[in-house]
Amino acid sequence: MSGTGQRSRVVTRTARPDDLPAVLALVRQHRAEAHAEGVLTGQTPGAAAAAGFRRLLADPAHRVVLAVLPGANAATASSAGEVVVGLAVLGLDPLSAVLGVPQVTVDNLVVHREHRRRGAGAALLAASAAHAAEVGAEHVVAAVGGHEAERQRFFARMGFAPLTTRRIVPRETLARSLAAWQRGGVPVPRRALPRRRPVPRVLPVVAEA
Repeated sequence: MSGTGQRSRVVTRTARPDDLPAVLALVRQHRAEAHAEGVLTGQTPGAAAAAGFRRLLADPAHRVVLAVLPGANAATASSAGEVVVGLAVLGLDPLSAVLGVPQVTVDNLVVHREHRRRGAGAALLAASAAHAAEVGAEHVVAAVGGHEAERQRFFARMGFAPLTTRRIVPRETLARSLAAWQRGGVPVPRRALPRRRPVPRVLPVVAEA
């Protein structure tokens, strides 16, 4: 797969196993910008990361697409003569396929902070549109954090409308909540409790002699 952005010479291609270091660097940048370091650190051991990446590349339900700058355009080219400047993981929503209205999902779309506003994001979305046409999907759905203002604006400019809210929870927290629910009720998290306003002190009135 390849494509060219209209505003730059960025091209897209399907990722290969030897792209793992560049992919991990982009994912870690995205998680840091999304303030998700405490949830997903990205510090996966090398062997495990390589094995997981190979499984992802071999998964027919997903396609990992990279935006790259050819060597002639890059200040510091890699050994392959190009620099990876963006990433998108494309998939097919399984429930939409069951319902007969397949939707392509765009997860982890990230562009290197030093190469933004140069067409990489548009090139990745062009790749997602091409993939949607290939699999017969009428819609493309992108995952964007509610606090990621810059990404929200980018997708809005590209015609994406709000659809749903995704939430995340540590497995241990979920287990505790489920255990509490089975006992008769899920406790309200501390951060969800309203703050109690201080009660003003009323001084006693002393009658003048």
